[in-house]
Amino acid sequence: MINSAERTVVAEIGLLIYPDCQLAAVYGLTDMFRIAADWAESISGEVSLRAIRVSHWQVKPDDETVECVWDSHPDAPHRLSHLIAPPGLVIPSKMVSMAVPARWMNTLYHEGVTLCSVCAGAFVLAETGLIDHRRATTHWAFAQALAERFPAVDVAAENMVIDDGDIITAGGILAWTDLGLTLIEKLLGTGTMLATARFLLIDPPRREQSTYAAFIPDFDHGDGEILRVQHRLHASFADPQSIEEMAALAGMTPRTFLRRFQKATGIRPTEYVQQVRIMKARDALELTGRSVDHIAWEVGYTDPSAFRKIFRKITGVTPGQYRQRFGIT
Repeated sequence: MINSAERTVVAEIGLLIYPDCQLAAVYGLTDMFRIAADWAESISGEVSLRAIRVSHWQVKPDDETVECVWDSHPDAPHRLSHLIAPPGLVIPSKMVSMAVPARWMNTLYHEGVTLCSVCAGAFVLAETGLIDHRRATTHWAFAQALAERFPAVDVAAENMVIDDGDIITAGGILAWTDLGLTLIEKLLGTGTMLATARFLLIDPPRREQSTYAAFIPDFDHGDGEILRVQHRLHASFADPQSIEEMAALAGMTPRTFLRRFQKATGIRPTEYVQQVRIMKARDALELTGRSVDHIAWEVGYTDPSAFRKIFRKITGVTPGQYRQRFGIT
């Protein structure tokens, strides 16, 4: 095995340590990039003379500057090529302001550094203003919060990784593995990326997170009439649901009901019904051995082919593939 000092550094990837960030991601990425250089050639049968330098950066206490607090190659001047904002451990509403690192990241970006984020790290990245009017992803559970706090961002939570070259965003809290492998492929090649994934027993970068996303209905919007309809839909999800009947239950005209429902829940009533039904279908696929056709009928679809089409649209996989991946029976 080649000594790390004998390798040529092809890039320096910085990892931003901010309050309540996930240190597991910081150290996991640090280890992954080292493994890619130290072990990949012995697994793939190829000899590599390249390495990725990793540095950790943190806001100085009682100061408005960012300093390096750890470096895999401490004797060389810094030449950051990428900077990663890792996931957070708290929900976005409890994240503190990231004005100082956001200004620093903005400066780095205009010096040619590629900015990356994982999960709630997208909120740090969004404070720079650099992803306004651009597609970006975050954890599916934080997508609405990101869109509300930064309305200029085109939130695409269905994607696990969005690679725009100069900005790369990754979705789920463990999507740092996807981002890490994406960067390894860019910097050290596909063979090294695949060898690293095999060594770590993880899959190559995933493209979608819709398979993992759960429907989280909003009941805290303050619209009592719409809430009454929501409760009915959850209690009678398998029954036929017409706009006219829902509007009558809310005591509104259909046009007013459609407007109020979408404002309160973020989606149209027909989409809401589909989400509730597919949520119930996912539970049945995970926990029972009932046939797909039977589950389709249980959740309100008389046409199994229509159920399969909607299920795939929402989750990204077929009911059979979903059961194979998540079923526990």
